[in-house]
Amino acid sequence: MTALLTTQGLQAFYGDAQALFGVDFTLEQGELVAVIGANGAGKSTLLKCLTGLVRAPREAIHFKGEAVGGLPPGEIVKRGLAMVPEGRRLFPSLSVEENLLIGGLSQRKGPWDLKRLYKLFPILAEKRHNPGTSLSGGQQQMVALGRSLMSNPEVLLCDELSLGLAPIVIREIYAAMPDITREGMTVVIVEQDVTMAQRVSRRIYCLQEGRVSLQGRSDQLTRDQISQAYFGL
Repeated sequence: MTALLTTQGLQAFYGDAQALFGVDFTLEQGELVAVIGANGAGKSTLLKCLTGLVRAPREAIHFKGEAVGGLPPGEIVKRGLAMVPEGRRLFPSLSVEENLLIGGLSQRKGPWDLKRLYKLFPILAEKRHNPGTSLSGGQQQMVALGRSLMSNPEVLLCDELSLGLAPIVIREIYAAMPDITREGMTVVIVEQDVTMAQRVSRRIYCLQEGRVSLQGRSDQLTRDQISQAYFGL
């Protein structure tokens, strides 16, 4: 079976500083894959390369059999990849609903619209006329997640969904994942909470200093293996 998304020997730079060193990554249709690693390991850079926010060689990234490395972010979204960015990045001058509607500007057809989002996160329906940045951190994360879903992506890339959120809010957001993936959406989550990452994902990639230090099925990797790959012990 042909993989939905792959990187091969992916390298990435910020000016003269190299952030990724030959990363090979594979994503199959319909699976949820977690990317873990310490701060500065290259997790966010990997997602930014996949979405065109960090330049990558054209042939280093393939999506649905086509080379897409280095394409503009808008083109990447139209092709079916969307990212929930670290820090949420909501538009402060827009309401919750207006922030959500921005996600639909790609006009991709699919099951996600305002009605379905409000069913998934009822609190957003209650606060749809409020400024997006007036909400709690967890509610803002729901808006950021919903905005990406509004583009009806084939692959949803989630960068640090749980960062800075209370445990009860983290559980609520991850509880929505079965509804999100039910119709075959493919998901990548960057997550520092290793226990949560192992619990919700099918496979795990661990990055260390810009390289893949471990990969495998989440239910087969031991905590010792993960700790060694995570910390380089």
